[in-house]
Amino acid sequence: MFRRTECGTMSIVASIRGQLAPIHRQGYLFIAMSAVVSVALFFVAAPLGWLGTVVTAWMLYFFRDPPRVTPLADGLFVAPADGRVSGVTQALPPVELGLGDRALPRISIFMSVFDCHINRSPVAGRIERVVYRPGKFFNADLDKASEENERNAFIITGPVGRIAVVQVAGLIARRIVVFAHEGQDIRAGERIGMIRFGSRVDVYLPDHLAPLVSPGQTAIAGETVIADARRPDNARTYRAS
Repeated sequence: MFRRTECGTMSIVASIRGQLAPIHRQGYLFIAMSAVVSVALFFVAAPLGWLGTVVTAWMLYFFRDPPRVTPLADGLFVAPADGRVSGVTQALPPVELGLGDRALPRISIFMSVFDCHINRSPVAGRIERVVYRPGKFFNADLDKASEENERNAFIITGPVGRIAVVQVAGLIARRIVVFAHEGQDIRAGERIGMIRFGSRVDVYLPDHLAPLVSPGQTAIAGETVIADARRPDNARTYRAS
């Protein structure tokens, strides 16, 4: 009887673990600080303690780092961030990227404070440059954020040319964290950085590619295909339902 109960309990624990996403190490300090403050607030007033507990739970949720299944094929580009596709347009890349003075296809993904904020490489290749530029902190959902906000860019050279992945700080995002470095060989879907807390990622594609996502669409980092160099003319139409 004891063995059955033990086995059943282990099975329940394993099931719960399977539903919980791993926490990225960048969040350990924030989670610990929030938990300590929550405990202290309980000694002041119980409602404040419960409020702190909710904040701690949100910290656990915010810093989640779930595994992703990335489609692997030459020419595929995957989303670099979780969130809502806020823009698909032709835009001049920021001057510091060195991508020329022609408009390129740009896909913008807005990450709310409820999205996973781990950023991933859209394609396999080598990180040619990492370029940081200080700036302002406008709402990342605004188009001018691409030009005026603090940002960090990865220039990645792959089999079909050079692309840029630009981490754009948002209204309350005050810290861009970089995991990858110049000269590093990167795989599609590999973690390259994150932004705290709420932000945006822009991808500048080679000019001959047609984006395969639409504004309003939900993107999943490392999984959602945003372009396919094997079929550059494969434009799509969309219908909201």
